[in-house]
Parts: sequence; C-alpha cells; structure tokens
Amino acid sequence: MKKKFLTEVNRATMLVLIPLMVLVIGMHQVRAAESTIKGTVTAQDDNSALPGVSVVVKGTAKGTTTDVNGNFSLVADENSVLIFSFIGYKTLEVPVNNQTTIDVQLQVDTETLEEVVVVGYGSQKKSDITGAVSSIKSEELTAFPLASAEQALQGRAAGVVVQSNNGGEPGAPISIKIRGNTSISASSTPLIVVDGFVGATMPQPNDIASIEVLKDASATAIYGSRGSNGVVMVTTKTGKNGKLSVEVNSNYSVQSTANRLDLLNADEFAAYQKTINPSYVQGPADTDWQDLLYRQGNTQNHQFSFSGGRDNINFYASANYFKQNGVIVNSEYEKLTFLSNIDAQVTKKLKLGFNLYGNRGVKDGVATQSTGETANGGGDDVISLMFRFMPDLGIKDANGLNTTNSIGDNIDNPYAVATESVNNTKTDEYRANLYGNYDIAKGLAFKTTVGFSTTNQTFGLFRPSTLIITAGGGTGGRARISNFRRTNVLNENYLTYNKSIGKGNLSLLAGYSYQKTATERFTAGATGFTSNSFSFYNLGGSSVTEVPTSSFTEQEIQSQFGRVNFDYNDKYLVTATVRRDGASNFAANNKYAIFPSAALGWRISNEDFLKNNTKISNLKLRASYGVTGNQAIDAYQSLARFGTLFTGINGQAVNAVVPNQSANPNLKWESSYQTNIGLDLGLFNNRLSLALDYYNIDTKDLLLADQSQPEYLGFLTLASIRNIGQINNKGFEVTLNTRNINKPDFNWSTDFNWSTNKNTVVSLINGIDVFLDASPGYFSVARTHVLREGEAAGVFWGYEYQGVYQGDNLPAGTATFQGAKAGDPLFTDVDGSGVITTADQKIIGNPNPDFTMGVTNSFTYKNFDLNIFFQGAVGGDVFNLTRVQLLNGDSNGLRDVLDAWTPTNTDTDIPRVVGNRGREISSRFVEDGSYLRLKNIAIGYNLPAAFAQKLRMDNVRVSVSAQNLFTFTKYSGLDPEVSYFGAGGGDSSSGNTTQGFDFGNFPTVRSVTFNLNLKF
Repeated sequence: MKKKFLTEVNRATMLVLIPLMVLVIGMHQVRAAESTIKGTVTAQDDNSALPGVSVVVKGTAKGTTTDVNGNFSLVADENSVLIFSFIGYKTLEVPVNNQTTIDVQLQVDTETLEEVVVVGYGSQKKSDITGAVSSIKSEELTAFPLASAEQALQGRAAGVVVQSNNGGEPGAPISIKIRGNTSISASSTPLIVVDGFVGATMPQPNDIASIEVLKDASATAIYGSRGSNGVVMVTTKTGKNGKLSVEVNSNYSVQSTANRLDLLNADEFAAYQKTINPSYVQGPADTDWQDLLYRQGNTQNHQFSFSGGRDNINFYASANYFKQNGVIVNSEYEKLTFLSNIDAQVTKKLKLGFNLYGNRGVKDGVATQSTGETANGGGDDVISLMFRFMPDLGIKDANGLNTTNSIGDNIDNPYAVATESVNNTKTDEYRANLYGNYDIAKGLAFKTTVGFSTTNQTFGLFRPSTLIITAGGGTGGRARISNFRRTNVLNENYLTYNKSIGKGNLSLLAGYSYQKTATERFTAGATGFTSNSFSFYNLGGSSVTEVPTSSFTEQEIQSQFGRVNFDYNDKYLVTATVRRDGASNFAANNKYAIFPSAALGWRISNEDFLKNNTKISNLKLRASYGVTGNQAIDAYQSLARFGTLFTGINGQAVNAVVPNQSANPNLKWESSYQTNIGLDLGLFNNRLSLALDYYNIDTKDLLLADQSQPEYLGFLTLASIRNIGQINNKGFEVTLNTRNINKPDFNWSTDFNWSTNKNTVVSLINGIDVFLDASPGYFSVARTHVLREGEAAGVFWGYEYQGVYQGDNLPAGTATFQGAKAGDPLFTDVDGSGVITTADQKIIGNPNPDFTMGVTNSFTYKNFDLNIFFQGAVGGDVFNLTRVQLLNGDSNGLRDVLDAWTPTNTDTDIPRVVGNRGREISSRFVEDGSYLRLKNIAIGYNLPAAFAQKLRMDNVRVSVSAQNLFTFTKYSGLDPEVSYFGAGGGDSSSGNTTQGFDFGNFPTVRSVTFNLNLKF
C-alpha cells in the first residue's frame, strides 16, 4: 500500500515538474538576448527597504517582485517603462532610458495604506472594523514547518488556544478554542471558512494568503447558529497579473523526544518488588523500553506552486507532499495535497472563479491514549505500556513468544504491541467551489457560490494472535474495519451595495444560504483468524464475526442574513448584523432562530483635536453586543427514536426493536450573548500598535443530558438532551506590535499577545453536581473531575493530600483510610468523621490557565533574517495520571519510589511501598502546568540577487530552524501541554470538560529543520 501511494506521488510530482522545467528553460532562453536592470525600492517616509513590491514592464506580462532587502532584477529593453506598485503606496512609472540601475522611492498613499481584512461575506479596511478580529500574516504561517495550518495559530492571536490532541503523534488532530469553552456537551470548535466555503478543511500553510480570527459577536453573528465558538476565515493564494511565477519550498526535519521519564532499571525494579513480595524472582533481562520504542524521527515537506495571469485571467496552483516518521517505532503519516484557484474577468461586469482542493492522507499509527476499557487493563496503549512494563523481561521469552507481565495487569510487552499491531487510517478529502460575481449597477453587485466537499475515511485495526493478551487471549487475533463518509453541499447568494452619502459611506449586504450534510458510517469486526496474513482485509477468514453496525444521517441548514456598515466622516462607525437560521437538528417548535448583533466605533484620532498629533497616529474605541448560536449536536436528538437489542425467545436469540429515546419538541440552539469593548491605539506613525479587548459571554440554554427520566418508561437511553444550564466566559486580550528598529540594513520588530479567560458554570440541572471520570477504565475510579455551579468547567475532584502518616496522633483536620498504617497517605478530613471516605473528596485543581501568551521577535540584517518565537501558559493545573500508575506498586515505577517512606526514611513525601495503592485520585498528583516554550528559532539567508540571476532564479533562500528547543516548566511529566481524552474515548478536539489530564500521551518532539526556497 505504501509503495502504491509513493508511486502515485512520484507520478503526480513528475507531471507537475516536467512542464514547469520546460517552461522555465524556455523563459530564460528569451531572457538571454536581453539586458538586465537592477535596483532597490525603499519607502520615502523612513527610507526602509520594501520587500514584495511588484515591478512590471508596462504593456507586457514581464515582471518580478523585490526581495526582503527591496532589491529587484529583471530584463527589459531601453524603451521600456517600469511600473512599481505596492499595497499602501502610490504606483510609480519610471522609463528605462538605457539605465541598468534604477533605484526608486515609493510615496505612502494614505487612502490605500489601510490593511484590508476578510470578514464574513466580504472584506473591510482594518480601520473600519468594529468587532474583535485578529489577523495572522502569511509569513507567520510559514515561519517554521508544520503539518497543518491550525498549528501555526498557536501563540499568534490573543484569545486563541491551539493544542495537538496527542503531542507529536503523526497526523494527530488539532484542537482550537477561541475565548474558552462556551459549551459543555456541544462542540466548542470554531467554524472554519476557507475561500467562502463554510465548514471546510484547512489547506497547507504555504497555500494560505491570510487568516482572520473573528472573535466577538459583531464579527461572528453573520454566521448565526454556528458563530458562538468564533470563526476562522482562511483566504488562499491567487495569481497576479504579470509574469509566470514558480516557487519551490522544500524542508527536512530531524526529530527526537523532548523529554523522557526517569524509570527503574531491572535491578532497582527487582528490589522494589521484593519490598512488596520477598519471594519475587528477578527476570533475565535489563530492558529500557523507552530506548527500544523511541527513535529518531523525521519529516519532509515539499511544495511546488506556480501562478500568474494575463488578459483578464489569473491562476494559482500547487502540490504538496508531506511525510513524517514519528519518534515512536511504526508511527508514520503521509499526505499529498493539491490546490488550484482560477479567476476570470469574463466581461466588464462578470467575474468567475473556481477553487479546487484535495488531499490524500495515510496514517500508520501505534495505539496511544488508550481508554483502558479492555479487560487486560488498557493493554493496547503503547505509551503507558512502555512505562508500566517490567524492565527485567525482554521482548521474547525462552520459548520465542512475546513476553507478558507477571505482576499487576496481564499485558503484552510494548514493543510487540507497537510493531505487530496494525492501525491504518486512509483519508480522502476533496472540495470544489465555483463563484460568479456580477456588477448589476454602480455600487450594486450580486455574488453566487456553489460548493461541494466530500470526506471519506477508512480505519483498519488488526491485532495478530502473537499478541497473546491484546488480541483477546487465544482468540486467533482480532480485526475491525470502519468507514466514514461525509458529503457537504453549499449554495450561497448575496447582494452587496456600496454608496457614498455626503461625508458618509454606506455598505449593505443581504443574502441567502443553504447547506446540506449527509454522513454514512459502518463498522465490522471479527476474531479467530487462521492466518495473521489477512490483517483486516479479509474478515471472512475468521471463525467469529461481530455484529456489524451502520448508520446514515442528514442535516440541513437554510439561512437569511444581512449586514449594514456605515462610516460617517471617517470618524463614526456603525455595524449591524442579523441572521435567521433554520436547522433540521432541532425540534419542530424551534426550527428557526434569529441572531442579531450591533457595534459602534469611534476613530478619535480623526477628530480635529487629534488629527495633526505627531505621536498618536491611530486611536479608536469599539463596542459590540450580539447573540450567536451553537447547534453542534448530532442529528435527530429531538426526535423519539427506536433502538435495537438482542433478546431470547424460546431459547433462541432474536433481534428486537425497543424505544430508545423520548421526544423533545422544544429542543433548540445554545445561545451566547456576548459583549466586547475594545481599543486600538497606534503611536509614532503606527510603529507601535496596541489592541485591547474585554469580553463577556453568557451562554444560555446549554445542551445537557438530563437523566431524570424514570426507568419504568422503558427507554434504552434514560438521558435526554435538554436546554438546561448556563456558562460564562469573560476575559481580557492584549495585542502589541512594535517596529523597534527600522533602518536600511537592519530591522527589528516584535509581536506580542496576552490573554486571560475565566470560565464559570453558572447553572446546571437542578443545581446538582455532575461528576465525571477521565481515568483509564482499568483504574476503576468513578470520579476525577466535576461540573459545579460557581466553578470552572472540569475542575479536578479527589482527596486533598496532606503528606505521609507517621503512625502517631493524626494532625488536626486529617485522617487516613480505614486500616491505614504508618507510611500511608494522609488526607484532609472534610466531613470530620475521622476516616477518609468519598465524602471527603473536594475540588483539588483547575486545568484552565490564568493566561496564555506568545511573543515573536523578527530581525533582518542585509540578507540575513532571524525569527525567535516563545509561547506559553501560566496557572493551569495538570492531573498526572501517569504518575498515579507509576507510584501504585503494580507496575514499573518512577525512580521517586526509591525515596518511599520506611521506618528509617520518614522525611519524605512518598508513601510506603505497597502492592496496589488503589490508584488514588488526590492532590498528590495535581501539578502546576505553567510553561514557557521556545517554540521556534530560525535563521535564514537570501542569496544576493546577482548570484540568484546567474542561477536563472529570482530568489534563493536557505534557512535552518529548531522547534520546541527548550521548555521551562515545573511539571514532572513528559510535557505540560496534555490532552488525554479519558475513559470516554474519541479525541479531545471538541471536549469541554475533560481537560488537563496526562496519561499515555504521544511525546512532544524537538526538531531541527533545514529549508530551501526557490523562486523563478
């Protein structure tokens, strides 16, 4: 399968490269007969170099752009005229007149200097924005190599928290949260809009021109029932009129684990076990399972793109190949992606465009973050097995069979599980979007879009019979195959009208949207195979087949939306938005809902008393209020439904249909009522830009499972989704951008963001606490965290640890478990009963950080550039479930157990060694998860333009960078950025209550990357 995939990749690559090579060679043959003109473009106001300036020979398609130092070089004859153009500066035309060197200075154009940002169904000048919007530049997205654009958002925008759902696992999904968790049961994942397609997949970072993160209701209410979690607007690159531009980006990374646990070796482990069982016999080996399973990983990423345009048509196309060999043996991920954009001005009034995107991903993974629900104690989780398994055993026993644990849980050794199991996921995603824009009259335009996307994913799992425990013990192996297919059809039509009215500018938007999503699933499994060669591809080769499952769901949403923007005298700004959504998810009585918002802005810097101020270049106040919704629940939750089960009649098993769920005709959206107050400040010609935002979000009508139905009603599912409860998020965001030094040869700029979010559960069903469990199933623990009114969602729940009991009188307010001896744990006696019971459990930690931050410093010196990026969080607790297991006594342990309490070693915080501590859930395992990470440091060099020209190229850039080089933290685990999803399974991308737990997470990786960028 891998060879076939690589063959397809190589064939596709050659199809792209061969015509490009022919084209480039042909272009340079023409150039050879012409003279070369060189020069430098600088800004007139401060003499700084201007990179990215378009330099075109007038009346032709010939052209180039300036490099990072403002230098350019192109071919033209003596009678040519060069056109210099750059956003924010006035266009300049310069005759060649036999000159071979032309240096120019561009003058600031105050009318076009304003940065334009993308908002829902349009764009606005940044100075006219009344909502909370963060912009991420293209160069920030490609500052260091990443598998997905979602990762590039981490630390780049205030109020946006981005985290991998499984450390450095190849192909791991990414979780994005904007302004905290605004829900409990429904998803808090933001809406992704790519080139106008709602609910799209992020393209590769190199294909993205810009990302805007819409955070407050004024910005997101245009998306109505899907806007409460924020909106990420992605705009991909398009071609420009001028010469054909070809770009090659290629990088290679070497990766290693950023951290390892300090575990017992064979001799230490044997001594440890003899403390528990004096008759323990040490095994024959001394195996470091971390050394066996960890390896040097690597990634490679290659992208080829070409773009250009002439005669009313522009185009951009790219192909990207990504491959990662993970730092755990047998973990791999490959992905091939393509994207193309075509825009054509068909007539003076009609413009058409077509966007096509696709990717094919193949993931060969190892099982990590196990739920622990298997009878063998979570034995399919390679990471935790690596820590738990006995170090005095080897991979094979004396009979050549895979070794299994002889103490604690009966589990296979981790190397066998990692190398003999099969976990294969194939994903195909395709998206096509066609639009037409017609100028009906002056200021009035109509746009229509028709889009289609499909996602098809197949997951195959196989556990061979050689895995004695993991495969089920004597079952002859087990296999499962699952398929998921989702199709999405979108049609949107809207009118825009722009008109100047005296000193004011009016902009109107009105439209209609329809989207339909269909999802198909099936799963089949089997056990008892005659041969391990079948893997999961031949379930018929088994002796026992599991009952297959399948499903089909459809969801529709139709909407009407409108927006009014009015700018009076470039001082006073008004925005009003409304959207009416109808969704099939919800009940007959609440199919439709209206989501309005309004915002005001005051550009104080344009008032007469500040207009000519030499220090304050921008000062704007913003205020908004609006309502957005969250309808991210499964289909048919409001309907009465039937379920199936097996029962017996006359000794025969039969399939029966029974009531599964009661109807709720009043089920509706969660609604978030959001207030945002902001200030934008620019000083010293905007060399210092500051944005401050305060927000308050009240989410009401929470979608919660009410389990108050009596059993005698006969429903299989007693829990019924209801609109009960409220949650609040409030916080403060700071974004600061400074141009510290701006000289012809040296530039230094700093981008800083800092944000807080305080999450509070305001009300729950009847005010009753909701207890949840995130521990692996084999822990047999009922409670690890809780939802409680007045507290943050998902605070940790357990016993408050007070140290080691010394055997004498108990300190006041403390107690031990019944029958405790000296050296056992001591806890707070909450109820004063004198004995520790579940009644003494309390809140013992909060996983939500006090604040998150990111800071980037960028330096350029002549042809060199340096980028240093730090990212971090302060105040969030981590529940170290891995430490719970490794101090429990029934597996290998951390070296900390060597300092356990004994009658001669009483000055310690580690209780005495016992065979099974019961995997206590206490504050002993809650740690400060604060950290500051050097996320990236990169140094690059652009070859001189003259040298690049000799190579027949416009620009050659080489760089080296390092990722996750240092992490400053007090956390004792592998990494403070954790996201164990708990016993519920799945992943944490949409989880709101299970946060901050660490168990079996794939390790974070440290990388060194070498990059080459070529432009023709």
